[in-house]
Amino acid sequence: MHTRYAIVGTGSRAEMFTRALTGPHRDTCALVALADPEPHRLAVHNARLPAPVPTYPATEFRRMLHEEKVDVAIVTTVDRVHDEYIVAALESGCDVLTEKPMTVDAQRCARILDAVRRTGRRVRVTFNYRYNPLHETFKRLIASGEIGEVGSVHFEWLLDVRHGADYFRRWHRDKANSGGLLVHKSGHHFDLVNWWLDDEPAEVYAQGRLFFYGEAGAGAGAPRDRFALGSDPHRDELYTGTSDGYQRDQDVFAPGVTIEDDLAVLVRYARGATMTYHLTAYAPWEGYRVMFNGSKGRLELEVVESDHVAAGATGLIKGDEPGRATLRVHPHWSEPREIPIPYEREGHGGGDARMLADLLGAGPPSGVAAAEAEDGARALRIGLAANESIALGLPVRIRND
Repeated sequence: MHTRYAIVGTGSRAEMFTRALTGPHRDTCALVALADPEPHRLAVHNARLPAPVPTYPATEFRRMLHEEKVDVAIVTTVDRVHDEYIVAALESGCDVLTEKPMTVDAQRCARILDAVRRTGRRVRVTFNYRYNPLHETFKRLIASGEIGEVGSVHFEWLLDVRHGADYFRRWHRDKANSGGLLVHKSGHHFDLVNWWLDDEPAEVYAQGRLFFYGEAGAGAGAPRDRFALGSDPHRDELYTGTSDGYQRDQDVFAPGVTIEDDLAVLVRYARGATMTYHLTAYAPWEGYRVMFNGSKGRLELEVVESDHVAAGATGLIKGDEPGRATLRVHPHWSEPREIPIPYEREGHGGGDARMLADLLGAGPPSGVAAAEAEDGARALRIGLAANESIALGLPVRIRND
């Protein structure tokens, strides 16, 4: 018997799910409907399916769930409306898979958690970084006591000028839509640290600014074509000829950017560990460094996804570097050693395929648990508290309710 899925929000991200449901997981899953405010995107997605499915305006989402007897709703809309569809699906008797972030503010988050409690249904958030095999290895080392009790964490994430610019050309550039990068992007990273530490964030202090992008950005002197999206016929088909007037490739130095591109966060956890976190959205290379300091030593992970962006590269083109990752343990009183780790370049380090296998019914990989609604809320609370701290210039205590 097939589990029946419907998707609301048919932008480019939805295609990861349409391919999985009609490809590798078609023996146990059935895609039965699509919903979106834009008829053109519905038509494009439907034309790409092995067989077309019924389509509905987003305003008729509840009717779709009822008529198509949907078991699980997949939410891949603009972030600010996630809660509308999540709550509607829960109240209609469906479980939910939602793109991260679960939502963009505290009120919407509380509304989702209340609906989960009232209905007894399940919400899972697509935090695919949990499923990256090297992050699983990192988790296992910490849980084993390899470096003892964790005292502090330092986490630096670099988005290169190709990838980073993408958040400043699309709908994400308006904080009302996305919550800013601390909610939309860093939520992935906050979830990882929450999961690695198995602890609750308690207090946040943050600083941030729009430095490189925007109409007064320090990068505005560079040639504009280096920040253009470039042509991709497969992607462009979704966004050309729509009736909503949405522009997928806005000027990253034009007015209207209300999110930050340089962000520093300090988090204190309930058991006393601290995390210093920095996100740079205009770096020359892409990747991240994570360091855990413990009572028995130090654990260091470095991942280089791309070591440069070529001068003529646009769209999804990166430099020639194939990517690499290094994990080292530095014990007290002995020499450091390197830990062999799996590294896959495609699909978020192999996390996408493993996540989809779990969420669509094949079960989780060893040591990985799907992110539930409360996990989504825990990551969101850090980003929201950080945004509030930037606005106030003060530390913000987190309420975990």
